[in-house]
Amino acid sequence: MDQTLIFWTIAGMAVVTYLPRLLPTLFLSGRTLRPIIVAWLRLVPPAVLAAMLVPSLLVREEQFNLGHDNLFLWAALFAFAVAWKWKSLSATVMVGMGLVALGRYLGWGM
Repeated sequence: MDQTLIFWTIAGMAVVTYLPRLLPTLFLSGRTLRPIIVAWLRLVPPAVLAAMLVPSLLVREEQFNLGHDNLFLWAALFAFAVAWKWKSLSATVMVGMGLVALGRYLGWGM
């Protein structure tokens, strides 16, 4: 592949990912948003995370799987409970990763 093409591809990808972050900052700096808009914007990150995470938790080997052998789903449920109770990102990640590691070590869901 040509080095020039690689450079322009990386530069284009940088612009495409940077502009959506820069433009709202430029347009909204120094302005106060309505409380309803602020409340709505707070819901965007959890909604995006759920949209990315839920399909990977519920679909195993191209089939919908809510069974007892779905290790990632069970680890996520326990991690969600930890997040709800303690509201700690570190504790949530450690519980989720620890349960997946333990489950794999014990041969569960493989």
